[in-house]
Amino acid sequence: MRYLPHTEEDVAAMLERIGVSSLEDLFAGIPESCRSLRPMDLPRPLSEWDLTARMESMAATMSGGASHSVFLGAGSYSHYIPALIPQLLGRSEFTTAYTPYQPEVSQGTLQAIFEYQTLTARLLGMDVANASMYDGASALAEALLMAIRLGKGRKKVALSSAIHPHYRQVVATYFAPTEFEIIELPYDPETGVTDSNALADMGDLAAIALQSPNFFGCIEDLQRAADLAHGEKALLVACFSEPLAFGLIKNPGIQGADIVCGEGQSLGIPQSFGGPGLGMFACRMAHVRNLPGRVVGQTKDIHGKRGFVLTLSTREQHIRREKATSNICSNQGLCATASAMYMACLGGTGLRKLAALNRDKAAYLKTGLEAAGFTPLFKSPVFNEFCLKAPEGFSKIRKRLMEKGMVAGLGLGDFYPELEGAFLFCATETASAASMDRLADAIREAI
Repeated sequence: MRYLPHTEEDVAAMLERIGVSSLEDLFAGIPESCRSLRPMDLPRPLSEWDLTARMESMAATMSGGASHSVFLGAGSYSHYIPALIPQLLGRSEFTTAYTPYQPEVSQGTLQAIFEYQTLTARLLGMDVANASMYDGASALAEALLMAIRLGKGRKKVALSSAIHPHYRQVVATYFAPTEFEIIELPYDPETGVTDSNALADMGDLAAIALQSPNFFGCIEDLQRAADLAHGEKALLVACFSEPLAFGLIKNPGIQGADIVCGEGQSLGIPQSFGGPGLGMFACRMAHVRNLPGRVVGQTKDIHGKRGFVLTLSTREQHIRREKATSNICSNQGLCATASAMYMACLGGTGLRKLAALNRDKAAYLKTGLEAAGFTPLFKSPVFNEFCLKAPEGFSKIRKRLMEKGMVAGLGLGDFYPELEGAFLFCATETASAASMDRLADAIREAI
């Protein structure tokens, strides 16, 4: 089967029309040193069954989560996805839906997004949510830009160093070509949360940004941070990488956050080797005009029936570029729909029970690892992630555990040099007691 339908006659006619004699002439502007001048050395074509066998053999050289006991979190979490979600999400009405520019023919898509916004706002304790961003990192960057727009000339933002390192890198990339300044707030080496003393008397800030639970898994005191921020006439931006935690701990809205953003992968979206994700974003109604992306609203048609429209869409496709609140030109529509299905499926009671199960699993793993020779790194309460100082020689043991199908945490030294020898562990509802016992026993025997 040909991948390109054009015949030699078609190609010749097109070349003649644009005034060149060969396909090579199309690439004349590229230096020969940058081009391959010989045919590609490709393997021979394979039948469908031979190709399937080849792909299976290649896949066998890598390890997926199903074959390993993975005790990693750090922004991507293994959660059980109810079977009804992929079943419903696979319906053509959802998978083929496009950007709902025409409400009269996009009512299903608009309603799905509206339900997502409603559930997101309730989960985060906020007044209004948008139709999603790309991922948690870009959502944080957009939140800080929004805070600067609201800051009336203030050009500084303060970020906790306990925010996910990748999120902070994305923020730095966003801010690099601007005149805005980023101030990094240290974390307390005893508690693992943002040093509250550093939050006081910052002055001239547009926003203070904290993550809770933070990168170390520790739960931040967002209420205190909000009071300090508001005392300086700044906004509190609360971000997260594990939204399931809000099934158990106080949500950011209750604690005074002005803008809440983060990663929604935990809510019904597979890890899929790192993507796609879902950028969740919500704020107070007073700030809705500066909300990036778009907002779906509910209305009535001329017959009095309920309908849905794009209420706000202040993107550069719709208004003058200098007035746009964001250059986000699409959203994770299918991922947002999946998370809406997940939240609706579990409901408030289900989220609380699942969050409690995650907390208990993490506590069980932590107890087992401490019995195997690890020591706690921080004192603060945690959700389903925690940091431990490893016993001597654990790095070599960890490599051997990997060969046995156990991924024992994430080394923190690459992100925080002062924490060399410490590891971040995670246990969700997918971690069985047997797998956690096996890990702890293997470490104890190796030491």
